[in-house]
Amino acid sequence: MILDAGPATIEDLNKRLETCETLVWNGPLGAFEITPFDTATVSVAQHAAELTKAGKLLSVAGGGDTVAALRHADSDQAFSYVSTAGGAFLEWLEGKTLPGVAALRAS
Repeated sequence: MILDAGPATIEDLNKRLETCETLVWNGPLGAFEITPFDTATVSVAQHAAELTKAGKLLSVAGGGDTVAALRHADSDQAFSYVSTAGGAFLEWLEGKTLPGVAALRAS
């Protein structure tokens, strides 16, 4: 059973964030609800939040578990955009027509 990403992966992800302009986050990196398996999620979320606050990163996150993980990391308020929608959030990013939005437009 894999419960979290390890130190080398955390370091790699944080370094990669330094070169990104946009981050789309959907899903935690591990079993963030259980210490110490929240280490990767918290570390990467906090680093993304720092980069966002510094104006170096546009950070977009979606999904209920993702929102809970970012709140756990005390990083959700620093992200550029956070949506509780999971699958619908990804479909919206893909440009797909969402049934609820289509119904509103039709009315």
